[in-house]
Amino acid sequence: MANKFLIALLGFSCSAFAQQDPTAPLGWQKAPESQPVKRVVRHKVPTLQSIVCGVQSECYAILNGKALSAGEKINGYQLNSIQSGYVTVARGGKQWKLEMFPLEVKQ
Repeated sequence: MANKFLIALLGFSCSAFAQQDPTAPLGWQKAPESQPVKRVVRHKVPTLQSIVCGVQSECYAILNGKALSAGEKINGYQLNSIQSGYVTVARGGKQWKLEMFPLEVKQ
């Protein structure tokens, strides 16, 4: 009788031990399943490549290879205004001034 009890106890302890991951660090517990973490998506500010202004016509800006006029959007950024040397774009309440020729010239 004691033999059967000992064998049953040994079988039970082996099954309980198999439920743990032997390669896990000591004291490690699996995190409870929760909602996925929201990632912050960052959008790159468009690159100003050129500004084209005619004598009597509206100005156009070339941003990321696309010709745009004021009010149009590219990658979620709205082109607010086009001047002869710079353009302004806005997204999410923030505004960027993209200059054609920056003041700092690297040598």
